[in-house]
Amino acid sequence: MRSGTLNVPGIVGLGNACEIAYAEMDTEAAYLRGLRDRLKAKLESELDYVHVNGSWEHRLRQPEHEFCVCRRRVAADGHQRCGCFQRFACTSATLEPSYVLKALGLGDDVAHSSIRFGLGRFNTQAEVDYVAAKVIDIVKHLRLLSPLYEMVLDGIDLTKIQWAAH
Repeated sequence: MRSGTLNVPGIVGLGNACEIAYAEMDTEAAYLRGLRDRLKAKLESELDYVHVNGSWEHRLRQPEHEFCVCRRRVAADGHQRCGCFQRFACTSATLEPSYVLKALGLGDDVAHSSIRFGLGRFNTQAEVDYVAAKVIDIVKHLRLLSPLYEMVLDGIDLTKIQWAAH
């Protein structure tokens, strides 16, 4: 505590915001879960080699509005036109893959090709559909250009390849 006048309007405003959040929390969580599940279903229905990083059911923190997905066999910077998050807060100042994703047991290739989607209370199903369509188009286009994707389709296990040093 320090001396001075307390910010009474700020205190009252915070209390009111907490009351509103508490009253709407369950409804909003269900709505955001629906948007998140819709986005996931659309991506998985149109793209192969897509997986959610971490457990879908068992999470320490279960943000209904967010999930991280790997669109494997695509360069990490290919989705920038679409407003998803390429960099993660934990490694935003470096080109290294997220150490959080690596701690989940993901390899560099998967961690580098992961993107995080964040949804909010004002997002709509139409916006989710739009983003899903854009991501699907971009990933399909980048995969057409990717020799790694061709190799995977030909049944080559990329983890078994010993790449030559530069």
